[in-house]
Amino acid sequence: MKEFIAYLIKNLVDQPDAVEVQIFDGQQGTVVEVKVSADDIAKVVGKQGRTIKSLRTIAMTVGARFGRRVRLELVH
Repeated sequence: MKEFIAYLIKNLVDQPDAVEVQIFDGQQGTVVEVKVSADDIAKVVGKQGRTIKSLRTIAMTVGARFGRRVRLELVH
């Protein structure tokens, strides 16, 4: 899952080398933290948050296949 999310985000940003994805497993689910460069935050969020919302939906769908609740967070 980590590689898939990293692949999606690296194709959205101008500086794909700056993308870092970390996964933390907890009792209530999995947290996926995504770090991008400051210049690329707007691209990941998108207009009115549509892009990040879509990425979160994809992450939740992938997590559901593994029986886990997944929360995607953008960290700067």
